[in-house]
Amino acid sequence: MGIISIEQQDRLFWLGRYSERVYTTLRMYSRSYDMMIDEIADSYHDFCKLIDIPDIYESKDDFRDKYPFDETNPDSIISNLMRAYDNAIELRESIGSESLSYVQLAVYDMNKARLSSAPLIEMQKVIDNILAFWGIADDIIESHHVRNIIKTGKRIERIDLYARLGVSPIELKREVDRLAVRIDHAGLKYNKEKIKSLQELVEEPNIDYYKIVTEVESIL
Repeated sequence: MGIISIEQQDRLFWLGRYSERVYTTLRMYSRSYDMMIDEIADSYHDFCKLIDIPDIYESKDDFRDKYPFDETNPDSIISNLMRAYDNAIELRESIGSESLSYVQLAVYDMNKARLSSAPLIEMQKVIDNILAFWGIADDIIESHHVRNIIKTGKRIERIDLYARLGVSPIELKREVDRLAVRIDHAGLKYNKEKIKSLQELVEEPNIDYYKIVTEVESIL
């Protein structure tokens, strides 16, 4: 592939971010789905606060129904999946039809989950299709540049979400190290001082998760 336009760079970057956002939030949602049935306090309030989305839900049942499937809600899982799909459609020539097909399958399975009495089964297929998309994209996309932009978006989104969710320092350090290696090969303009700052932050004994979110969101 030749020169990548700024618009294509932006779409590749956000394809990486949106696909990661769907993957991680869907995993978190799936883990908490059954727990919400019996819990006394409504934990979805904390979830919304952690990932910085409006808490617009009337009850835990309302959250369980609408957070994954409400296409009118820009923060829902399905809305983020459709943004990934829209970018993938526009990038068909860059990522290939086979890569695109796995994003299409993820949309198909998410719509099946909406109608299912056992939605977690179909949601697992969504997760599997996103993993397959990343795998096939890494295998068939010839342009290192294209692959690295997608992976940079993916890593930035993962660090952002992991910091918001307060994952272990070991996991965060691993993702920051991966980003530091990847971003140099993506051909994107970025703030090298922010990478250095992230590497220092994940080494601190008491991690400032809020600072990590601030730093990772201002890299580009």
